[in-house]
Amino acid sequence: MVIEVQGISKSFGEVKAVDSLSLSIPRGVVYGILGPNGAGKTTTLRMILGILKPDEGKVSIMGRPVDVSVLSRIGYLPEERGLYPKEKVLDVLVYLGELKGLPKGEAKAKALKYLEEFGLSSRAFSAIEELSKGMQQKLQFISVLLHGPDILILDEPFSGLDPINSEILRERIMDERAKGKTVLFSTHILEQAEKMCDYVALISKGKKVVDGKLSEIKAKYGKRTIKIEFEGDGEAIKQIPHSSLRLYERFAELETELEVNDVLRLIIDKVKVQKVERTEPSLNQIYISLVGGEGENLDNN
Repeated sequence: MVIEVQGISKSFGEVKAVDSLSLSIPRGVVYGILGPNGAGKTTTLRMILGILKPDEGKVSIMGRPVDVSVLSRIGYLPEERGLYPKEKVLDVLVYLGELKGLPKGEAKAKALKYLEEFGLSSRAFSAIEELSKGMQQKLQFISVLLHGPDILILDEPFSGLDPINSEILRERIMDERAKGKTVLFSTHILEQAEKMCDYVALISKGKKVVDGKLSEIKAKYGKRTIKIEFEGDGEAIKQIPHSSLRLYERFAELETELEVNDVLRLIIDKVKVQKVERTEPSLNQIYISLVGGEGENLDNN
């Protein structure tokens, strides 16, 4: 495992932000730490990076305790923007590249390349405070990539981005994964996580709810949902064995262990089926089913 987190805890006064959390993050994957605001995501990432010291437990990266040599192989995107607002875009990128050990000329060349890639080349000599929030977020992501890190740790990377720029960032993260890089990120935007993650950890109030391969979590905890568009008497739909049913005049959504063909056999001579499809359970549905009344609907955070 490229990152091992063993029983880490952190309290701030009377508040326990992270409670005995353990994670194992393989090399070359996209791993998402998911939960609502206040779940302990940022505190967890900061302990992994050594910014905060755990009250209990330990962290190792690449088989070693977190130290300067290990941190030099990590690119970190904090949730709060940490750029110098009065300085020019290119100057800040070059400075940050030099801090990570790049020669000035190489830092400048890479910065210009990434500014072009992210559609910011025309703003190279603008003051950072003149950029929109979305532009500043892309700029911070460029600073993460500059020195070619082996591990990317991104705290709420899609914050402030519109759908188009979110997709650009998602594609760029997947490019890094394709190169064998490890990407660890936190988010409460589960739609993005489902598109990207190989592994996830769902956390609530500082505690791990479940973690592992996304596909295995869905298979184990998710209920299969079948959606049916139909014409006719909806009473026939009610006869399908189900654990949950939402029935409308011409549309039904039910959770059932049956396959689509089995469902069709039960109703095909009773209603006119316009469309039928099986959908995967969403991470939000799984989260709510596991946390229950103590949790929050992540899609609304």
